[in-house]
Amino acid sequence: MADDETPEAVAAETAAPEAAAPAEPVEKLHPKEARRRKRSAFAGTHAPERDAEQRQADRDELRKKNAAARKRRREQEKAKHVPSGNPGTPKHEHGEGRKLVRVGTVVSAKPDQTITVRIDVARRHRKYKKIVRSSSKIHVHDAANDANEGDVVRVIESRPLSATKRWNLVEIVERAR
Repeated sequence: MADDETPEAVAAETAAPEAAAPAEPVEKLHPKEARRRKRSAFAGTHAPERDAEQRQADRDELRKKNAAARKRRREQEKAKHVPSGNPGTPKHEHGEGRKLVRVGTVVSAKPDQTITVRIDVARRHRKYKKIVRSSSKIHVHDAANDANEGDVVRVIESRPLSATKRWNLVEIVERAR
């Protein structure tokens, strides 16, 4: 050992030949490929082999369990929407055998014996509970040509009177100014 050499330098020179020649080049893998190789090297215990009948029995059991869960969920939803705990189907808007009655505003009275009525509806959204406004236009039979634009009218459902008319004028609730 020479005078200018320190023990650390001597140790580095002796280790240098081993570090200079790596045994195998390290392969740079994409993370997905590394994960795939790691999974394929899994040597844990696996489920025992099952024949076709056992697999079908497991499928049937799972289907029955899911069907029971669906049925419970539907019953909960139905109970939530039935008014005042009255079981059975929800009530229709106008009952069986009764004609619908609507109140709307006349937007056009130009055709003979026909008025166009806009019906505005504001209801709460079933899921989000926000007020949702919507409107629909219907053609109404006005035999006396009484209604004018802007009037608020009450109309009732009827048999088809033409290609588009299925409503009759009952009364003019409020005249336009």
